[in-house]
Amino acid sequence: MQPHPEWQSAQPPRLTTDDVQVWRIPLDCGEDVLSRLHASLADEERKRAARFHFEKDRRHFIAGRGAMRSLLAPYLQQRPEQVRFAYTIHGKPLLVGEAGAIDLRFNLTHSHGLALLAVTRGREIGVDVERIRDNLEGEKLAERFFSPREVAALRSLPPELRREAFFHCWTRKEAYIKAVGKGLTLPLDQFDVTLHPGEPAALMATRHDPQDVGRWSMRSLTPAEGYVGALLVEGHSWRLWCGHWTADESPSF
Repeated sequence: MQPHPEWQSAQPPRLTTDDVQVWRIPLDCGEDVLSRLHASLADEERKRAARFHFEKDRRHFIAGRGAMRSLLAPYLQQRPEQVRFAYTIHGKPLLVGEAGAIDLRFNLTHSHGLALLAVTRGREIGVDVERIRDNLEGEKLAERFFSPREVAALRSLPPELRREAFFHCWTRKEAYIKAVGKGLTLPLDQFDVTLHPGEPAALMATRHDPQDVGRWSMRSLTPAEGYVGALLVEGHSWRLWCGHWTADESPSF
């Protein structure tokens, strides 16, 4: 099993086609930071932020989108407000612009005040994070959404391990459907992932496309205490670097 990477505060190494970089983003920001991030958003993003019913959700959306722009801009040698996005038919965001933008792939996820942004060059990617929660009926959700193989694996565990295992399974499945870009048109019970705590993260089977297993590699992430995450990357033999974003210091290349 590969060790969990440390979350670095230093500047990242140069991103090559053999690298994957994942940024941890705290979403609770002060007013001055939030104002600066809001100013970098496109009009459509500001309108979307304004539609949130709860103030906390609005602030987290602004922080996540603004931080994403702040992080992607140096890879593209642009300012945050210059970064432009397009969306696939299933809603997966893509960069548009110069060749360097098209080659750069990314994926954003968030849960309860924490976001992760994964970035690669020339490789499709998916990332997911969840806070482990006690007020969720994990076993009932597993019976509804997981594959029979995963449900059996979950039931085989001691009760005290099942909650963490549920979230491992959920994040790994979410990372996969985000990476392939099909959204919920791909039923969650049509593929299998590992879920035992301490077991290496892996895509085990894909019934909708049996050859797809060999296309991807998976890693588990531990971005903070009480959270679990999963990363799915196209191809193999890539290097993982994990960094912590702060509003006072964006990366430079």
